[in-house]
Amino acid sequence: MTTSQEALLPGTRRALLHRIAVAQAEGRAPSLVAAVVRDGRAVWHGARTSVEGHGPDENVQYRVGSITKTFTAVLVMRLRDEGLLDLADALEKHLPGTGAGEATIAQLLAHTAGLAAESPAPWWERTPGSLRPELSDVLGEEPLLHPVGRRHHYSNPGYTVLGALVEKLRDAPWEEVLRSEILEPLGLHRTSTRPQSPHAGGWAVHPWADAMLPEPLEDLGLMAPAGQLWSTTGDLARFAAFLARGDDRVLSSESVREMRTPAAPAEAADVVDGTSYGLGMQIQRRDGRLLVGHSGSLPGFLANLTIGIEDDVAAVVLANCTSGPLLGAVGADLVRIVADAEPRIPEPWHPLREVDPAVLELAGQWYWGTQAFGLRVSADGLVALGPLTGAGRRARFRSNGDGTWTGLEGYYAGELLRPVRRQDGSLSHLDLGSFVFTRQPYDTGAPVPGGVDPEGWRGIR
Repeated sequence: MTTSQEALLPGTRRALLHRIAVAQAEGRAPSLVAAVVRDGRAVWHGARTSVEGHGPDENVQYRVGSITKTFTAVLVMRLRDEGLLDLADALEKHLPGTGAGEATIAQLLAHTAGLAAESPAPWWERTPGSLRPELSDVLGEEPLLHPVGRRHHYSNPGYTVLGALVEKLRDAPWEEVLRSEILEPLGLHRTSTRPQSPHAGGWAVHPWADAMLPEPLEDLGLMAPAGQLWSTTGDLARFAAFLARGDDRVLSSESVREMRTPAAPAEAADVVDGTSYGLGMQIQRRDGRLLVGHSGSLPGFLANLTIGIEDDVAAVVLANCTSGPLLGAVGADLVRIVADAEPRIPEPWHPLREVDPAVLELAGQWYWGTQAFGLRVSADGLVALGPLTGAGRRARFRSNGDGTWTGLEGYYAGELLRPVRRQDGSLSHLDLGSFVFTRQPYDTGAPVPGGVDPEGWRGIR
């Protein structure tokens, strides 16, 4: 991925620089670096630092903490796509004896396995991984704090377990699998499990004084799949482009889309905040914009990767301080600045290459009871069904190749849309998961459930 500073307008670039400058100054970060991705490539890089004459560029490593979890999740999804596991499999099937074996792979990915948030003391982020040489040292004597599958409870040990699962099924260390299956194919040559020069040092900034203290840099051992990685804004920009579009060398667009789909039940606070969690990816709605990605932190470092899928804009923000700037807000703002200042230009409209008369016959107005719907056939081979006025259930459907269609989203996700024809071959109605859609409201010529009053429509008598 090449960086093109000229790809953004000067006013947009200044607004981006202003936002990270405010974040670095008000958050009192020794340094803060950021990158913006649009249309699959990096279009801006910025940095602010407290060191005179020094400006970290897109090749300087920072520790990225829990963004590591998204890399681990990609490895697990690859195992699923190869048929080596099913997301519905219990952990016990592949990795017996953990004490958390009833949890499924999907629940571990979505932090709904009921596991504790942290490993037993001492705090794993500030102590060497050699203190936890076995999975039992990471999970503790009673791994489960909550009923499996009942609530979202963020768990670092859960991703240690997933890393061990990857090692078991690949018969190779997690680090080696990561490098051969993600880092090398995507060209992430500046992402590693240990710091490689040039890299930033991690600092704690005194809360009541403009003074700093160096943080220890520990090897996390078994906890590595939860937060070990070091990376750069350049590499994470490439990773963000992959998470938005997929790459068949690593994971298909359909599988990364699955990772971005909510998989965890929302807590009451999450309903208010509009946050959720997919399979290794955080999901939030902010200012009407759907954002996905992941945050990260370890002593001395903060990190955030935010992707606005609909705008095709992503942001990466890294800082070398334990606390201070709110990088999630910064990342969301960088996406907003670009998306609002330079809205995405839609692709040119193109007609269908071939028109199937049987599909074209489905197009037009339909009624579910008395509610009017429209069905549109698009050039991408899909059909879309939605209400003509107001809010309501809407979805796109893909062809199954036998005249039926399967819903892709919303209420109708996975539901079967089946055109029903009369004996003479003419189109009678649409059956959508038992809902009957007719060309006229309560069409007497269609099998409307419950029947239609034989006296028909009438006024007040």
